[in-house]
Amino acid sequence: METRVRLEPWSAGDFWLLERKNEPIMTQFLGGPEPTAKLVDRQRRYEAMSAREPAAGRMFRVVRTPADQGPVDDGEREHGRGRGRAESVGSVGFWEREWRGEPVYEAGWGILPEFQGHGLAVAALTELLAYVRAHGSRDSVHAFPGTDHPASNAVCRRAGFAYLGDVDFEYPPGVPHPSCDWCYRVEPPQDGLTPSG
Repeated sequence: METRVRLEPWSAGDFWLLERKNEPIMTQFLGGPEPTAKLVDRQRRYEAMSAREPAAGRMFRVVRTPADQGPVDDGEREHGRGRGRAESVGSVGFWEREWRGEPVYEAGWGILPEFQGHGLAVAALTELLAYVRAHGSRDSVHAFPGTDHPASNAVCRRAGFAYLGDVDFEYPPGVPHPSCDWCYRVEPPQDGLTPSG
């Protein structure tokens, strides 16, 4: 069955997803798991992003749904469980930053291990870029996966980003990590339509 993804703004009920994304397998390229206090702060920041104007950035929960299924209700959304139904599979987001003297967006994503390898990260990032084209105010979106993370670099390439070269990018802050600088040049929608989400 064909599947698609939908982006839903981060909400108070999504802390469980942060906990899943904090598992060692999900953080091996990000400096390792964070303490609970940092997760709580991250949850607060993600919720606050959902209340700001769209051009300032957003964090989304990625929901995989069968192509023939409509929106899910609150009971179905909890923990995204149930094959053949809508499932929460990860997160994707963008935020404002300065990069080499220019105002840009940075994008980040994470798909839970049991859903990896099915093109969902590319689908989520593609939806995110459509959202940025419709609502953003900056000319480019950058992503900085580590040079040691071939899967995330492949996601950037498949989503239409251009490789600009290797850089020392700090993540976590204060810890330089050899990374790839990928850039997506934002162009407004041609058809006047806005994406779902």
